[in-house]
Amino acid sequence: MKIYTRTGDSGETGLFDGTRVAKSNPRVAAYGDVDELGAYLGAVRAVSPEEDLRAMLEQIQRDLFAIGARLADPAHRIASRVRKAAVGSEDIARLEGWIDSLEADLPSLRRFILAGGSQSGAALHVARAICRRAERAMVGLGSDAYEPELLTYVNRLSDLLFVMARSANHRAGAPELEW
Repeated sequence: MKIYTRTGDSGETGLFDGTRVAKSNPRVAAYGDVDELGAYLGAVRAVSPEEDLRAMLEQIQRDLFAIGARLADPAHRIASRVRKAAVGSEDIARLEGWIDSLEADLPSLRRFILAGGSQSGAALHVARAICRRAERAMVGLGSDAYEPELLTYVNRLSDLLFVMARSANHRAGAPELEW
């Protein structure tokens, strides 16, 4: 199979249900933002010295592929066929558990902090901002465009990425600059 299909040369792409839409379609933009986040998390994994954070990021990348697949499926047909494309309450609970675990080792947050710090901490702050953009794009589609758990997952993920950034900086001895 060749990597190029030529089917997108006119500015359209296909959704899972076979519908052809413009590449500027809000649904395509939403799953594109999710894809960008997943790709950026791969870059974060490449520079992160923290093995536990790298393992979390790999699982998150897998979850983001599933979310992207769900967003590319307006007819909701993939759910019954592809188990690995499922994201549900257990995945959200996993994120919450990671947040609680990482926060237990961090000083209490008293003020807003500026993004930055160590290389992986700063990169995780950028990932959090990309995640928020993906969340906004999803909200723009309307709640009937996807399962509610997907939005909850992405919302919780931005919280986790913030805590991961703080954790990476704390472990690296990089101070948090308060605003």
